[in-house]
This record gives sequence, structure tokens and C-alpha cells, in this order.
Amino acid sequence: MPISELIAATHLARKALIYIRQSSPHQVLTNQESLQMQYALRERAARLGWRAEDIEVIDTDLGLSGRAAEHRAGFKELVARVTLGQVGIILSTEVNRLSRNCSDWYPLLDICGYRGCLIADGDGVYDPATANGRLLLGLKGTISEAELFTIRARLTAGLLNKAQRGDLALRLPVGLVRNQLGQVEKDPDRAVQRGIELVLTTFLRVRSSPKVLDFFNQSGLKLPRRDRFGELVWRTPNTNMILAILKNPAYAGAFVYGRSRSLRPGASQPTTSQKRLPMEEWRIIVRDKYPAYVDWETYLRIQAMLKDNYAEYDRAQNRGVPRDGKALLQGLVYCGECGHKMPVQYKGGTFYVCNFLKQSYHVKGCQFIHADRVDDAVVKAFFQALAPIELDVYARAVSALSQSDEQAARAHRQMVERLRYQAGLAQRQFLRVDPDNRLVAAELEARWEATLRDLRQAEEAAAHPRASTEAVCALTPELKAAFVELGRKLPAVWDTRLLSNHQRKALLRCLIEKVVIHRVVRDMVQARIVWQGGATTTLRVPVPVGCLKDLSTAEEMKQQIRVLFLAGKSDQEIAEHLTAQGHRSPMRSVVIANTVKVLRLQQGLRCKRQPSGQRRVPGHRTLPELAHALGVGEWWLRESIQRGRIAVGKDPGTKMYLFPDEPETLTKLAALKADRTAKINFSKEHQDA
Repeated sequence: MPISELIAATHLARKALIYIRQSSPHQVLTNQESLQMQYALRERAARLGWRAEDIEVIDTDLGLSGRAAEHRAGFKELVARVTLGQVGIILSTEVNRLSRNCSDWYPLLDICGYRGCLIADGDGVYDPATANGRLLLGLKGTISEAELFTIRARLTAGLLNKAQRGDLALRLPVGLVRNQLGQVEKDPDRAVQRGIELVLTTFLRVRSSPKVLDFFNQSGLKLPRRDRFGELVWRTPNTNMILAILKNPAYAGAFVYGRSRSLRPGASQPTTSQKRLPMEEWRIIVRDKYPAYVDWETYLRIQAMLKDNYAEYDRAQNRGVPRDGKALLQGLVYCGECGHKMPVQYKGGTFYVCNFLKQSYHVKGCQFIHADRVDDAVVKAFFQALAPIELDVYARAVSALSQSDEQAARAHRQMVERLRYQAGLAQRQFLRVDPDNRLVAAELEARWEATLRDLRQAEEAAAHPRASTEAVCALTPELKAAFVELGRKLPAVWDTRLLSNHQRKALLRCLIEKVVIHRVVRDMVQARIVWQGGATTTLRVPVPVGCLKDLSTAEEMKQQIRVLFLAGKSDQEIAEHLTAQGHRSPMRSVVIANTVKVLRLQQGLRCKRQPSGQRRVPGHRTLPELAHALGVGEWWLRESIQRGRIAVGKDPGTKMYLFPDEPETLTKLAALKADRTAKINFSKEHQDA
């Protein structure tokens, strides 16, 4: 007989399920006593009245946490069988074995109450269908969920306390190691140290991670990394490897904890993921804890440069990294109408385009402005701002490249030294192997040969270093003399090949924060330069327009053209006079004669036709005369000549087709027009015959 009054025959007629779970694989291996207690629930189910063949164990969730049910196949099976009405009782040592999440616990109570399934733990048997049973089980589930947070807090309290001091042993990046006493120090391999330092110093020079990668690829250098076993390996760098070094605060000597946050699974995210947090949200920062490759201020400057290089024009409004495009104000231009950043368009020319409204609302954009005139005006203002300062750009560039080449050469020498050691080690390993053990000997021989190939390539690369400084220093004597004579001022070298477009953009960004442009009229743009520090300069820049009516001074030009034309001036003279007064043509910075002609003709001012040269030749008739006499188009006569139906030659002097001035000429041509004859010959040889 059952020992609980809640157990009825209907319950005994169904299965008794024993749910077994432990929270981690470590508990499964070490806490064997708890595991035996859970399997011993078979005996309790038998004492409650169930037959041995009706008792089943679900232990597929061993090593899984009870925080959620999505990943627990055993719990899902249990719920499914209860829903089908196959289960009379669920046994567990504690209810927290079933679930530590109320969102999973209460639906199970509802299903058990509806299907008449009992729940038993170490304290007794409960019926979820009754008020008392649901109350007790609900309280136990709530307490179980609260215990989860209590346990987690206890486990992490000591960890956080250790992290607050910076003593938590986190995984160190390559270049930092722990000694036998647990103290962090730089990797004793100087090649590793130089590789990390070269990445940081090169980025401070070129200000872009892709350019750092180009420098390493052009120099044939590799970077140290750790494989999945923690061993040091040298690999060809990629962008992620460069950014991992630039963004890691450990290289600035800082211990940081809480740089990411775990995102729980949801409808849009089926699995747990990690979200990187911005620096201001990092949980713990302890500076000067590790030996530093750069100081903290330099690290912050590197992060600011990386953030500024990230060209999120629409959302973050960053400037982006200077590129090689022709538009010198790329990343600095803002729309004066809507305030959004204006990207660059190179199709059909160079333009600054405000397309925010078009992308967001599918309406016409604010502005579409030629970039060349705006760039020239801003560059002139930039030179005026630098007038009191003489910049030795060339010397600084050569000095920086010389240091870079020296660092690259030192890295090459260290790489050759490292590969020589590896080649010697591979040789010693090969010589120590038993010659009869061909399997091992062949493998060691292959490793030795591979190391020798790497060594030979490294020695060749070190023997032919990258000649960056020599390329820059290759100046002609005339250019050197001009450079010295002009005092090495920046305007003297601005348009020479010494400065690339991205270097010009980087120089402009040293003083210019942003440029706000606004088209006040069709042919005039107002550019407001915001300098570093907040000072502003406003410029009015004439820009090209499509037609004469878009010129704001078109009416004034018409009046002056009338006066000057009536005074007997030619179109060219009028154009020069208007240019001197500050006027211009739609697409030019000056007034051209054709613009004067168009505006003059619009007012009905026509020049007297000059007498044409003598078109009539005595004794001959020309094509226009014959066409008028026959009543046909001149094209018909020319087409007949080209097809060979009319044979006639050109006069050497006038270069015209000449026909005999005789009545027979019109008669023959009329017969040809009426298709009464197939061909007529008016050539000089035929006439002489």
C-alpha cells in the first residue's frame, strides 16, 4: 500500500519518473555522493507503491545548469510525457533539480495539476492541483530561484574582490608572461617585444590599421601569436591581429575586468553571445599593473584615432581615416541645411553630396556641390592660418620614415636570428634520431628543410630592405634649391608629389575641425570653417552652374554687354572687361567670349555680316546654284557624286565642284533626276574630248 494519502490508483497506473541533474561536469566527477542519492530515489518510488518496471530515470541533463530549459533535453522530455498523461509522479531530491527558473517552474506545475501528476522531493509528496500543494511548491521554486543568485554572488564575490586589486589571473596577451612567482613581466624573447612595439609605433606614424598591415606585408614581417595550446607561433599578420594589439589595454600596463557583457539567448539571439562594451562602461580598471609597452595617455590617443577612423557617417558622425581620394575635405564637410555629414561622390567629377534625406525618407537630397572650388578656398584659408608658422614637413617625414626603416631592419635581424636558432634546433633533433627509424627521421628532416627555407627567405628580405626613405629623398637639385630658398614653407610643397592626398588631408585635420557648406545662391556657396579650438572663418566660394540663368550677376552682365557692344567693343574685349570686374561664365572662373555672344544675341544685338569671299567662278556653276535652278536639295547632288552617277572634279583653287555654265548642264541633270539616264560625266577630260 502507498505510504502517502495523496497517491491513488490512477497515479500508480502510470509511470514514476526520477529526474537527475547536476549543475556542472565538475560536480558529476567529484560529487559522487549526491549522484548516488539521486539514483537511490528508485527505492523510494518502490516504497511509494510503484512497480520496478514502471520506474524510469531521466539523467540526460547531467552537467547542465537549471537556470533555463532551452538546452535541457531531459527536462523537455519530462514535460512532454506529463503533457501526454503518461506520468503519475515526478521524483527529485530537491525541486531545484527540476528548475531554478520560475518561468519554467510554474508552467510545469500547471501541466502537472491539469494531468493529475504528483511531485515528490526529500520532504514529502505534493499535489499541484491542490491549493496547499501549489503554494508549497511555488514557494520552493521561488526560493530555489533566489538561491541561484545567492550562489552566484558568493562565487563571484571573491573573484571581484581580487579583480579590484588587479590580482586576478586573467589570460595575458602575447608579449606578456607570468613568471614562477605569478608576477607579470614582458616576454623575454626580444623579437616578440619588438614586434609588439613596431605595431604600436607604426600606427602612431601612419594613423591607420590597414596601413600598418601594408607596412608589415611590404616588409615581409610576421607577428607573434599564441595557438590554441598556448604555444608561441609567428604568423603573417591580418587586420584583426593588428587591432587586437592596438585595442588591448594590457599593453598600456592596465588590468581591466569587465570589457564585455554576456547576452542571454532570446528570439533574435538563439545562443549566448558576448557584447563588447565601450571604455566608459568597463567594470574595473587598475592602471600601472603590468609592464607597459606604451603609456596610458598614448593608449587613449590610439583609441581616439581608431574611433575617428571608423567612418560611421550616418550614425556616429566620425571623420573616418584620410584616404587617397581627390576630395581634400573628405570626412570634414557638413550640410548647412540639415546638419548631417556630406559624403564624397566621384562619379562625373568630385562632389560633396548630402543624401541623408534621400536615404532616410526617399526624398530629394539637400545639396550637391562641386568639391574643387570649395577645397581650393579652404586650402588658401589654411595657408593663411599657417602664415606665421614655418613647417619643416619634408624633414619630419624623412625622419619618421628613417626611424620606421630602422625598426623594420631590426625586426628583420631578430627574425633571422630566431630562425637560425630554430634551424639549428631542427638539425640537432634530426642528428639525434635513430637512422633506422625512418618514419621519425623523415618527419624531422622535412621540418629541418622547412626551417631552412624560412631562414633563406628571411635573409633575402633582410638583405633587400624596403627603400622608403630613399624614394622620398630622391629630389632634383632644382627642387632642393627651391625648397631651401622658400624657407621650407608648406605652400611650396603642397602641389608637388612629396605630399600624397591622404597626407594633405591629415595636415588639414591638424587645424580644421569641420567645414559647414551652404549654397546661398545657385552660383555661390558659403563655407564656414571651424578650426580646432572653436574659432571660425566664413568664406564665399563661387561654384560652377549649369546655365547662364543660374548666374546671380547675369542681368548686370547683360547691361554692361549692351553698353560695351554699342561702344564698338568686340566679344573678346567685352569678356576681358567683365572678368576684370569679377564676373565669370557658368563653368569657368573667367568670362569667355562665347558667354558674351550668347548674352548679346539674347538682347538682339547682332554684328553686321562681313562681306563673304567671291563664290562665283566665271564660266562655271556651283552646287548651290544648280540645286536652286533644279529645285532640289544640295544633298541630292552630293549623294549622286558620291555614288558615281555624276562625274565631276573639284577646282584646285576654290576646292569646289564646278559644272559648265551651259544649258546642256541643266538638261542632263534634269534627265538624271527623272531616271532617263544612268550617269553624267562633267569631268575636265571628258569635256576636252
